[in-house]
Amino acid sequence: MEVVFKIFSIVILSYLVGSIPTAVWVSKRFFGFDIRTKGSGNMGSTNAFRTLGWKWGLFVQLVDLLKGYAAVVFIAGYIGEGLIFPNATMFEHITLLKILAGISAVVGHIWSVFAGFKGGKGVNTAAGMLIGLAPYDVLIAFSLFALTVIFSGYISLGSIMAAFSIPSSMIVRYNIFGADIPGYSILIYFAIGLMVLVLYTHRANIKRLLEGSENKFTRLQLIKLKQKDRQKID
Repeated sequence: MEVVFKIFSIVILSYLVGSIPTAVWVSKRFFGFDIRTKGSGNMGSTNAFRTLGWKWGLFVQLVDLLKGYAAVVFIAGYIGEGLIFPNATMFEHITLLKILAGISAVVGHIWSVFAGFKGGKGVNTAAGMLIGLAPYDVLIAFSLFALTVIFSGYISLGSIMAAFSIPSSMIVRYNIFGADIPGYSILIYFAIGLMVLVLYTHRANIKRLLEGSENKFTRLQLIKLKQKDRQKID
C-alpha cells in the first residue's frame, strides 16, 4: 500500500508542478491581462517573449524548464529513492519512476488544472525533463533548435526539429558510437512518444508553416539566406 501511495504521490505532485501556468500568472500579476488573450493565445514561452518582452519571456522559459527537471530529479528522485515495485522490465525502478514523473509534468503543462485544463505545448517542460534523463541529447536538440531559429526565425519549427533530434541522436549515439545511455531501450520509445506529442501540440503551427502564415521572430533570424540575382554586364 505504501508503494502505491508513493507512486501516486509522484504522479500527482509532478502533474501539479507541471500545471503551474507561469506565463498566465506573470501576465496577470505584472501586466494586468491574461496572456491567453494576446498574441497566439498560448501560455508558452514563445508567446511570452512576443507579448511580455524578452526578460519575462526568458523567465517563463526557465521556470517551465525547471518544472520538468524538478519532477524528474527532485520529486521522483526523492520519493522514489529505493522504492521497489513489480517491474517486468530490465530497467531500474528509479528510471521508470523518473519517466513517469516527467510525463506527468508535461501533461500538467499541456492540460493545466490551474488554467482550466488549457495550457502550453509542453516543449520547455519536456526539455527540462529530458535534461534530467538524457542531458547530452538535449544539448544536441538545443543546438539544432538554435540553428533553426537563427536561419528561419520560426520558434515552432525549431521546437519541432528539436523534438525530432532527441530520439535520432539517441539512436546514433547508442548504436553507432556506442554511447552508454542508461535505460536506452525504454528511453528511446519514450523519446519517440514525446516527439509525437510535440507534433500533436504543434499541429496548428505545422499547418501555418505549410501555408506560409506562421509568425516569425525576425529579430532572432540572425542569418538570412538571400538569393542574389546575377546582373549581366553589357
